[in-house]
Amino acid sequence: MKTYAGIPEENASLENSKVVLVTVPYDGTSTWGKGADKGPELFLNASENMELYDIETQTEPYLEGVYLAGEVSENATPEAMTEAVYQKTKELLSHDDKLFTLFGGEHSVSIGSIRAVGEKFENLTVLQLDAHTDLRPEFHGSTSNHACAVFEASQKHNLVQVGIRSMDIEEAQYLPEGRVFFAHEIANNENWVNDVLEKVSGNVYITIDLDAFDPSIAPSTGTPEPGGLQWYPTLELLRKVFEKCNVVAFDIVELMDSPMAKPSAFLAAKLYYKMLAYYHLYKNN
Repeated sequence: MKTYAGIPEENASLENSKVVLVTVPYDGTSTWGKGADKGPELFLNASENMELYDIETQTEPYLEGVYLAGEVSENATPEAMTEAVYQKTKELLSHDDKLFTLFGGEHSVSIGSIRAVGEKFENLTVLQLDAHTDLRPEFHGSTSNHACAVFEASQKHNLVQVGIRSMDIEEAQYLPEGRVFFAHEIANNENWVNDVLEKVSGNVYITIDLDAFDPSIAPSTGTPEPGGLQWYPTLELLRKVFEKCNVVAFDIVELMDSPMAKPSAFLAAKLYYKMLAYYHLYKNN
């Protein structure tokens, strides 16, 4: 039996796990770097090479259990993939005592999961860490394109965007007013973490496109952009979000295969595990 991070089987069963993890190896609409469909495999392999004691929180998050809930492999069309992710998320959300997590795939995989989570939880904030706004209503003939990843969320929920440094002019009309934290502004604002926290409340879905990080620490993404987020300030933000709010789900997307994929894959693995550590730390206190 393959388990997340190679953890013991008793920590990987559905009944013993407080976290469920579904993977979506989809790369159907990306327009530049291809290889995000290999992201889940790279992530899981990197996770197996991680130390499972988290120094910062002095905890071992895997003891709370992580259930590998399989993969969504539907790729006939972007819309079919979105529907399949939506249905899988609904199924897993029926387990009320478990945190839903997803690893992509390109960012379009988040559309279906955010849709399902938004139907279950009222007053939802979607916290998006990303280099790109992803606010096109449709792109290349599809509303399920990676460039449309959070448009639906922006219309239905409290969308907060962090790390943005690339967008098309047509997306400007859809920016959530007062809730976009551009990378060039973050660079000159020592208080940016607290400023973001003021906009995030209630039930929270966190979606992290790895290109939110600076390519110096996460180069293997579909569309790397200079001037991105750094590791420790990002962890500070995430920890405070888990402390303040009820995080009900999160995803990490856009890990891309490349000859230099390992550093980015390990960053993704550590990021996922740190988020589990924060979740359990504040959920259990």
